[in-house]
Amino acid sequence: MRQKVFMLVDAAQFYVSCERVFQAALHARPTIVLSNNDGCIVALSKEAGKLGLARGQPLFQCQQIIRAHHVQVYSSNYPLYQEMSARVRRVLAEFSPRLEAYSIDESWLELTDLAIDDLTEFGRTVKARVYQDTGIPVRVAIAPTKCLTKIACELLKGDERYHDVLDVTRLTAEQMKAMLERVAIEDVWGIGPNYARFLRNYGITTARDVRDADERWLRKYLTVVGARIQMELKGTSCLPLEVKRPPKQQIICAKSFGREITSQAELEEAIATYVVRAAEKLREQDSLAGRLTVFLRTNPFDTGAPQYTNEFVIDLTYPTAFTPELLKRARAALQAMYRDGYRYKKAGVVLSRITPLPVVQPDLFGEVSLVDHYREMRLMAVVDAINRIFGRDTLVFAVQGWTRSWRMRQERLSQRWLSRWEEILTI
Repeated sequence: MRQKVFMLVDAAQFYVSCERVFQAALHARPTIVLSNNDGCIVALSKEAGKLGLARGQPLFQCQQIIRAHHVQVYSSNYPLYQEMSARVRRVLAEFSPRLEAYSIDESWLELTDLAIDDLTEFGRTVKARVYQDTGIPVRVAIAPTKCLTKIACELLKGDERYHDVLDVTRLTAEQMKAMLERVAIEDVWGIGPNYARFLRNYGITTARDVRDADERWLRKYLTVVGARIQMELKGTSCLPLEVKRPPKQQIICAKSFGREITSQAELEEAIATYVVRAAEKLREQDSLAGRLTVFLRTNPFDTGAPQYTNEFVIDLTYPTAFTPELLKRARAALQAMYRDGYRYKKAGVVLSRITPLPVVQPDLFGEVSLVDHYREMRLMAVVDAINRIFGRDTLVFAVQGWTRSWRMRQERLSQRWLSRWEEILTI
C-alpha cells in the first residue's frame, strides 16, 4: 500500500499578518492583537515577542512596553480574519482536492495520489503562491502522518534553516530520531497538560519517548488516543483527512459583555443575539436542536460584589432550528432566572440534542405539523440568504435591539476591509 503524504499549511502570526496585508506600515513594527473585550494578547509579531510580550499576557501588564516601543495594538477583527482564511483555503484547494480546514489558520492537504517529484519544492511553490495571492506568510510541513506534520511545524517556528518548509519524508531514521528528541511532550499534538504531567512522572519527556514507549502501557494509561499518537509518530497514518467536518453535537454562543449589565431588558437583547447566532450555525450544518440551555453569571473576579450564577434547561417538544421558537423559549428561561440587584458580566446559550434536518418525527397528537415545519425552514432559508448576500444583521429580530451598548468591547478595531462597503480600502 502506498505511503500516505500530508501537508500542513500554517499561517504565521495569522491575526497580525491579516492586519499587515492592508497596512504596509505595520511590517517590521511590533504589533499585537487582543482577545475579546481587549483583555489580553492572543497574537503577536516576532518583533513584539522580542520585546518580552507573550501570548495570554493581560493588556494592563504591557502598557509600559507598549508606550516605550510604540507597539501597535489592535482588537480582534473576526470578519476580516475569517475572509482572509477563506481566501488562503481557496488557493490551497488549487493544489489538492483533498483539504481539511483544521482551524482558522491551519489546513491539511493530502498529497498521496499526486505525482510530485520533489515535495520540498512543491511546498515552496505552495508557500509562494499563498503569499502572492493573499499576502499571508505560511509555514509548510510535509510528513506521512498528521501528527508528524504538527511536530515538523513546531520545529519550523524556531528554526530558520528550513525557510518555513520542511519535508519529513526525506529524513533518515537517525534524523527522525533527532527531530523527535527536540520536541517536548507538551508540544505533541493530542497530548494535553494533564497527560503531559502524568508522562513526565514516568520519564517520558519528548516525542521520541512517546514513540518508543511500551505499547501496552501507553494504551492502558492514554487509552486508544495515546496508541494512535504513538503509531502516528512511528509513521503509520491512523488519523484520516476530514474533508467534510462532522456536524457539531453541541453549539455554544456566549461572550463576556463589554460592560456589566444591570437591567433585564439588556440581558434579553444579549441572549436573543446569541440565540440568533447559534440558530444560524445550527442551520448551516442542516441540523435541528432538541434542547436549549440559557445561562448567566456575574463577574467572579469582582470579589466585592454579590455573586449569582444560574442556568435554565428546556427540552423542546420537537427538534427545531426556527429562530422565533428558540427566542420565545430563551426569553422564558431568562424571566425564570433573572434576579434584581446583580451586575451581570456574561450570558450565553447552548443548543444540544442535535439531530439531522431530514429526521423530523411527526407527533401522534398533532402538535408537530410537517407543513408548519417546512414553512418555518423556508422562512429561515430566506433570512439566512439575505444576511449572507448583503452582510450579517441586514435582517435582525427586534428583540436583539439596535444600539447593543453591552456588546464586546473593541476599542482598537481596524477596518473591515473585505466585508463592509463603507470601510473598503481606498488609495
